[in-house]
Amino acid sequence: MTIRTQALTVAVVVLAGAGWLTAQAEQKVQMKDLPPAVQKAVQDQTKGLTIKGFAKEVEDGKTFYEAETTVNGHSKDFLFDTTGKLVEIEEEVSLDSVPAAVKTALEAEGKVLLVETVTKGKTVTYEGTVEKNGKKSEIPMDANGKKIKG
Repeated sequence: MTIRTQALTVAVVVLAGAGWLTAQAEQKVQMKDLPPAVQKAVQDQTKGLTIKGFAKEVEDGKTFYEAETTVNGHSKDFLFDTTGKLVEIEEEVSLDSVPAAVKTALEAEGKVLLVETVTKGKTVTYEGTVEKNGKKSEIPMDANGKKIKG
């Protein structure tokens, strides 16, 4: 086996493994599959919203449950830990509703397809999905339009 063939084999194994890990990271579940504390938290947080579905996610060895909803025609997703504690809310918003610095920074990255607020506790950040040269990417940033690690 040549060095090139060995490198290619290693790359294929690594990519296949990464794909498997990604596929394992989020799994669709039903309300009945959620722990009781999470079921109660979902019911409390989603009153009046349309529930689209649920997912179980494992990030850094920790399990979370996501409730995907819609409100007034846009998405609003809630992330809970296993005890039912609300960890994060992602909500689709209009580009014009975000701080000017965020709008300017996102528009500089390409065509803005989607903008979400990401609320963790009292901290609100923004995540824009932009398209440039046919490639889509998600860009997280703070309220000053500065990119942050997602």
